[in-house]
Amino acid sequence: MKARLSSLTLCLLLLCSVSSYAWERESIWPKGKMPDSQPHQIAAMTDESRVEGFKADKHRTPYLEWFDAPAPEVRNGGCMILISGGGYYSCCDVAHIKTWRERFTALGFQCVNFVYRTPRPEGLPIYATAWEDGQRAVRMVRKEAARRGFDPEKIGIIAMSAGSHLGLLLATSSQTPAYQRIDATDDIPCHINWAILNAPAYVTNDGETGTPSTRQGYGADVKLSDIFKFDSKTCPISLHHGGEDIYSPNASTLIYRRLREMKVPAELHLYPNFGHAPLGLERGVEFMRQMGFVGPLEPEVDLMSRFDSVSARVGMMREAVWPDGKMPSRQENQCEPYLEWHYPKVLKTTAIQIIYSGGAYEGNSPDGFEVAPARRYLNDLGITVVTLKYRTPRPKAESGLAKHTTAWQDLQRAIRIVRNSAAGRGLDPNRIGIMGSSAGGHLTLMGVTSSMHQSYLPIDELDTIPCNVQWGIGIYPAYALTDGLDWNNTTGGNADSAFLAPEFSFDLKTAPMLFIHGDADGWASMNSVKTWEKMRSMGIQSELHTLATRNHCFQMKASPGTGSYTWLDRIGDFLKERVF
Repeated sequence: MKARLSSLTLCLLLLCSVSSYAWERESIWPKGKMPDSQPHQIAAMTDESRVEGFKADKHRTPYLEWFDAPAPEVRNGGCMILISGGGYYSCCDVAHIKTWRERFTALGFQCVNFVYRTPRPEGLPIYATAWEDGQRAVRMVRKEAARRGFDPEKIGIIAMSAGSHLGLLLATSSQTPAYQRIDATDDIPCHINWAILNAPAYVTNDGETGTPSTRQGYGADVKLSDIFKFDSKTCPISLHHGGEDIYSPNASTLIYRRLREMKVPAELHLYPNFGHAPLGLERGVEFMRQMGFVGPLEPEVDLMSRFDSVSARVGMMREAVWPDGKMPSRQENQCEPYLEWHYPKVLKTTAIQIIYSGGAYEGNSPDGFEVAPARRYLNDLGITVVTLKYRTPRPKAESGLAKHTTAWQDLQRAIRIVRNSAAGRGLDPNRIGIMGSSAGGHLTLMGVTSSMHQSYLPIDELDTIPCNVQWGIGIYPAYALTDGLDWNNTTGGNADSAFLAPEFSFDLKTAPMLFIHGDADGWASMNSVKTWEKMRSMGIQSELHTLATRNHCFQMKASPGTGSYTWLDRIGDFLKERVF
């Protein structure tokens, strides 16, 4: 008997250590007042509901689980509501709730787990009872603000899957009542102030009835479900989605586009080759920090001051792009193009990264903030970097050449030079990537999507070498959409009439890309988003990160702890998957 009691005690202690139900619970509905009560529904996390002896009749009412308050020295006056997914069949994300609780409590937020009714209601939309519970839960959280020491206008959520569908309703549709008033608590507003939504499910009309996206989110008639109102209280949102999610990542790109149309700050983080999962928690933290939800931003730091050392470089060699007298489309007003090879002190990969700057095709520099810090960062990782100075300013109007033609010629020739020289330098001619910013980002799109398209007549044997690359990195690419072929995007790239620029071939050698773009950029982030969508439609998995409130040249000066400060790490992470 004594041994049996010890085993039971141990089991209970174990449950309390992993379960969300060891903290203070608060039912959100008064007894007998819960709308649309259905006898098959319960409110419990799966670590509780699946324990032997679980009594469903004692778990009919949805609740808030208030976790321990953050330490006084880190409290920031905010609250995070944690919302599990589970297909509206259950609340199953026990491990994610634990991770989120630990991370946000450490950041100074009061955390509360919201457990809503599941499984799906009968005779109602799949989300109906959860949405009722959600609006009531937000009101209850706001009601508790003064007693628990947080600001009632500093309430955010983090959610997953069906929980993100519910979170999107809470973020965009708080002015639409989900149920009829039952008491004074329902006079409290139910809007939230920000949201981090992981892998939102059922968002497009090809999956809104509760299935995976039947057409993967594609099609002229595929759009956001009209249950999302995007009303006047719509809040800033950070969207996180895997590129291979059966609940289409196009749901997140469509949400993002709608938020941009409304000028609501937002972030979009898309991860190649990932399925249905919560991704990029630290990107969500950076979003909150950039928006001021964590606390005051630290002073911005100049990027060049952070990467002013060449200690990671063992040597540099310069060479011309074209032989004397052989440069195609020569323009008297343009500079002479050249390459510089920058070798790391410790070579850790045989891959090669080519980098060049922007400058509106009017000028470019391999020594400025768009190139030098990345060059030094990648040298420190053990990667060989080649920088390119391409021909600028733009060709004269009377030449009849497009603004990018001579730069594109230089890039194609540069890739051939690098590929031809690689083996002799102990490097891999078949692991070459290109990276550019702004106009250089446009040039990168040319190099990535159109390598089978000849930009000049061959001048020697070198021009028989392919000029395709294995990856591209586009930093706020400009001129990619038809509403901004030569300047800022006139519609922000949001209009259906803003198509990808006609010069991009998207040929059979189109390579995957990483995009990083400021959400508030006049050379709109939709340049990157619509290119990402096109590549996904071709079966090419690319990565994308947009940065809330940030403009063109977001990285020049940035506050520590924000995505604009850590942007080079996104490049490092992207390359580590490909070159080491």
